[in-house]
Amino acid sequence: MSGEIRSSLTKLKSLRNLDLSSNSFMGIPIAEFFHSLKKLQYLNLENSDLGGKIPSILGNISSLLNLGLSRNELNGTLPFNLENLSKLSTLDVSSNHLTGSLPSIIGQLSELSVLDVSFNHLYGIVSESHFSKLTKLETLRFSSSSLILKVGSNWIPPFQVQVLEMSSCHVGPPFPAWLQTQNELGFLDLSNASISGLIPNWFWDISSDITWLNFSFNQLRGPIPYPLRLSPIPYPLRLSFPESIDWSSNLFEGPLPLPNPGIKALSLSNNQFSGPIPESIDKLGENFTFLSLASNQLTGEIPPSIGELQGLKIIDLSKNNLSGSIPSSIGRCYQLNVLDLQTNNLSGVIPESLGQLLFLETLYLSNNMISGEIPLSLQNLLSLETLDLGSNKMTGYIPSWIGRDLKFLRILSLRSNAFTGEIPTTLADLKHLQVLDLAEILHETHMQNRNNLLYHEIFPGYYYQGNLFVSIKGQSLEYTKTLYLLTCIDLSGNYLQGELSLGITKLVGLVVLNLSRNHISGQIPQSISELHQLASLDLSSNMLSGSIPPSCRIPFVGHLTTFEASCFADNPNLCGAPLDVECPGDNSTNAGTKEKVSSRSCNDDNKWFYLAIGLGFATNILVPSLILATKKSWSDAYFGFAEKVADRLTPWACKTRWV
Repeated sequence: MSGEIRSSLTKLKSLRNLDLSSNSFMGIPIAEFFHSLKKLQYLNLENSDLGGKIPSILGNISSLLNLGLSRNELNGTLPFNLENLSKLSTLDVSSNHLTGSLPSIIGQLSELSVLDVSFNHLYGIVSESHFSKLTKLETLRFSSSSLILKVGSNWIPPFQVQVLEMSSCHVGPPFPAWLQTQNELGFLDLSNASISGLIPNWFWDISSDITWLNFSFNQLRGPIPYPLRLSPIPYPLRLSFPESIDWSSNLFEGPLPLPNPGIKALSLSNNQFSGPIPESIDKLGENFTFLSLASNQLTGEIPPSIGELQGLKIIDLSKNNLSGSIPSSIGRCYQLNVLDLQTNNLSGVIPESLGQLLFLETLYLSNNMISGEIPLSLQNLLSLETLDLGSNKMTGYIPSWIGRDLKFLRILSLRSNAFTGEIPTTLADLKHLQVLDLAEILHETHMQNRNNLLYHEIFPGYYYQGNLFVSIKGQSLEYTKTLYLLTCIDLSGNYLQGELSLGITKLVGLVVLNLSRNHISGQIPQSISELHQLASLDLSSNMLSGSIPPSCRIPFVGHLTTFEASCFADNPNLCGAPLDVECPGDNSTNAGTKEKVSSRSCNDDNKWFYLAIGLGFATNILVPSLILATKKSWSDAYFGFAEKVADRLTPWACKTRWV
């Protein structure tokens, strides 16, 4: 429904339950006449696109038991006249734009069992007085605000909560001692809460009853007892929260702890755990779906028993010191969506069994010592969207079936390997491609005389719609038009020959083009000016000739100014600005003159581009995964795949100069 909420509702004198949730009221304010409904007990206006301030007159509905205002566009402060709501059991104003402090009068609502003010812009100190009479409180959510919890070291809360969320509040630095009094905790989220130091021993006595435990993004340190214990999840919590532990991004150390069976998600990434992955990892059971041990100091081989976890959807073991070969047993994890083993010391060949992972969408094996050919079985991965085999020791031909069968590829990186033969022209059939990184993949001694990829007229035009905010030169620009998906091509260091095809200038969504260190000849097409989005161009170390087109000197106003000379260097027959080489007929007073612009390095300025690439593929690849269905802090951590792509692409970004 939309439009006005009419005052004729006040004629319903006996109305007790009014539910207008999940409508579209187009930003209209909450009607003040609700206070006339003297018998109203339940008022649910959640997710209804309401705007304006919360009218203080709502505080006069003394019969109210439940007030739901979450997921709207409400602003202003919380009313300070809530003392009349003495019967109120649930107050939910989460996910709005409320500001100011939390009224201490809330502490007088003795019947309150649910208090949720999360995901607003509240700030200020929350003291013991805010909880003084909340003896029936069971759910407390303060997450994603700037509230500061300031209570005494000997404070004993009057409540026993089951759900406690204080993510992104200031709770520390000491570990909160008052948690020792909470014997009914089932859900605990203290992520990014400015807590540091050791976890006290008494916490392990109450942790066995916790079914959701999130301490991520703090400064906690020390070893963790083994095994971690979680209880079977009780009703009604089991409908909302899977059993999970997220202790990522801390300073924990020692051997890797594993929880008892029954857990579904475990993230211990970005810590200092060392030693091997326990062989007993298979004891986590078939319902275990998420495993992230990335960015630790783990050693040894990946245990073959990991293949017994057939419910796994995400495996991230990247950035460790793991060695040995990839166990073929991983091919039995039939539900797998993401396999990230990059940046380890893995060797051997890619097992054929990976071709059994028919639901796989993301495969990262880069920065290892993997050898052999790309196995034929990978052509079965019809859902694959990211394939990164870069920086290994792989050999053989680049298979043509990549372009023929892997129709949904968005990211393809085979850079820095030792492939032979030609780059298959079938790669031009990848309609969804956003990043094509084939730098330094071909050995000179095995190169053919010609490579046909540059002569393929155009990657077929396929587009998507969406909004993208990009920070360029200090301004936030919104791209709302449709964009061709291909945004980045790197074919550098491949000894490619022939002229630069006009077809490449039809890729109007292209942001980065790197063809450096090849044998490309001929002139730079004048139509390169059609690449309106081009932010980084590197044509250096080729055999190009003629004049640099004016569009390369001064691209479109509002986007770029001048590409630096290094983008065109080491082309002996190339002339014109920004090179210090005159072209025949150039005005002698202007030839070789460089515009007086800032020479700031685009290592900083081009960071917006790498973020844009990351947003492009992270948004599309992992949306169906468990992470988005659970917790925002988890999605922040594991959609950090965007940054990984940026790390790989940064070394070859050519410098530009911005006005």
